[in-house]
Amino acid sequence: MSSRRRFGGRMVLAATASVMALAVSGCGGGGDGGDGVASAGGDKTGAQASKSSSSELAEYVEAQRKWVTCLRDEGLDAPDPDSRGKVDLGDRSKWKRDPKALRAQEKCSDLSVPVPESVEKAQQPELTAGEIRKNQQYAQCMQEHGAPDFPDAGADGHFRDVTWDSTSAGAKRATRSCASIIGIPDDAPTPKG
Repeated sequence: MSSRRRFGGRMVLAATASVMALAVSGCGGGGDGGDGVASAGGDKTGAQASKSSSSELAEYVEAQRKWVTCLRDEGLDAPDPDSRGKVDLGDRSKWKRDPKALRAQEKCSDLSVPVPESVEKAQQPELTAGEIRKNQQYAQCMQEHGAPDFPDAGADGHFRDVTWDSTSAGAKRATRSCASIIGIPDDAPTPKG
């Protein structure tokens, strides 16, 4: 497995720094940081982007429905996706241990699609001014203390979706040095990796 990590999205990140950053950003960070400029003048580009985004959402929800239908056809009790395509499977550890669930997931894996970037971005919570400042300070601290490739926090406070090395000695040192900014005790265990 590569020591490079993609920051953001629904990806599970092994490094504590990533997990801490995700916790601070609300629910996953990622996205392009909101560099787009809004227009109040009926900009067709903005309208097209919105239409494209809602089209992606509709396609994603439909894909999730097909995946759930497949799981049900394999004998699993899976709930319908919500209006954003999220399927709450409850205790995921149960799904990882149950041979029937594992077979169903394998059989239906070709129907499982990633969350489109526009849908993921739309699901990000709006952060307070204090949370935005904290995320920006955390990113700067990480970059200055050994993780120069740590993602910046955008004007909206969410971390940019970039690949960074979360397992380097510098990243681990930065994680220890900057943990208190986001409320993690200085003596918290450092991830092995």
